Amino acid sequence: MTPARATPGGDPAPPSPADPPPPTVVVRKAVAADLPALGRLGALLVAVHHDFDAARFFPAGPGTEQGYAQFLATQLEAPDAVVLVAEAGGTVLGYSYAALEGLNFMALRGPAGVLQDIIVDPAQRRRGAGRLLLDAALAALRDLGARQVVLSTAHRNAAAQRLFAAAGFRPTMIEMTRELP
Repeated sequence: MTPARATPGGDPAPPSPADPPPPTVVVRKAVAADLPALGRLGALLVAVHHDFDAARFFPAGPGTEQGYAQFLATQLEAPDAVVLVAEAGGTVLGYSYAALEGLNFMALRGPAGVLQDIIVDPAQRRRGAGRLLLDAALAALRDLGARQVVLSTAHRNAAAQRLFAAAGFRPTMIEMTRELP
């Protein structure tokens, strides 16, 4: 896979001539050395969703980082999955995890690529890393034979929904939750 690249954008003021340019964002396949960063970002993903709706999403706990890293380690070489990282200057900014799934009667859909996770560290956003990760995940799923890609996003995650809509995704299902007494 050829790394995707983007230069940072969205600075309110142009950098001074004395400032070095920010590092270029590169997307590549994740490797074992990335697992600590993947675990940290996975735990962040859990915490963000819990903040959206604490009754629906479980909270991050002491073992979340390690558990996420261990799970993603099993996916690094899986033939039907792809784990990608966005990095700049040797720092992992975010990751995406996507996989092929077969016929799913519960979801009423045929075989598809599923974007399971995508997150960029909030301190590293507005550099194009999220869109690069999304585009690279879609390309990887296409290369694996997917003809359709589905994803889920938290109802309150408007920023992610804008990213997905800008990439051509359309709403197709709504998950609804109710607690029982």
